Amino acid sequence: MTCTKVDSLRVDDNDEVGGSLPGDGGTIMSKLRAWIELAREDIAVVFEKDPAATSVWEVLLYPHLHALWIYRLAHRRYLQGHRLGPRFLSLLARFISGGIDIHPGATIGRRFFIDHGSGVVIGETAEIGDDVMLYHQVTLGATGWWKDIRRGRGAKRHPTVEDHVIIGSGAAILGPVTVGARSKIGAQALVIESLPSDSIVLGHAGTIIHRSADDTITTEEQPVDDWVV
Repeated sequence: MTCTKVDSLRVDDNDEVGGSLPGDGGTIMSKLRAWIELAREDIAVVFEKDPAATSVWEVLLYPHLHALWIYRLAHRRYLQGHRLGPRFLSLLARFISGGIDIHPGATIGRRFFIDHGSGVVIGETAEIGDDVMLYHQVTLGATGWWKDIRRGRGAKRHPTVEDHVIIGSGAAILGPVTVGARSKIGAQALVIESLPSDSIVLGHAGTIIHRSADDTITTEEQPVDDWVV
């Protein structure tokens, strides 16, 4: 069971929220209630993961929420076989959110959070599990059109990110690879191979250089967790 410390936004895993997208069954009111519950869950996860969040009204101004909610509308239309409308919605979401580009064909699970949402790219065949967190300028992309052509139309070209993964700012996950559950991908890291669960991948962190009074140079290593975001 996952619930937020904010009681008014409490949402349990067993609630009938319907995953990343409420189902087609039921009445219009039941669908609307499911969408509202899912939106409440999206807001609740911000309070869990962002200490800067102070009120619901403030969280409603977080850009990733608008990109996510518009994506869900676009994704539903995309699954129904429409293409132009969903692409327009994704363009609208990119404009409103300041550069979060989610292809309407991507699959995104519950409690998805993009901190400082800007410059994020999520490709058409990307699959994202539950409780995944991205920082700004993350790319879940392909490895090049010349490779995509060889795979054939409709082939998987983008990554699969399993549950509880954290991907740091500026990281790029490219190609039809899988990032195993609970993995941490550091800032500026490049991942082009599949990773097992609980992996940690570090980017190239800058070296700390201290020049002392006698002109000697010493370096210090950063803790692993400092490299992640």
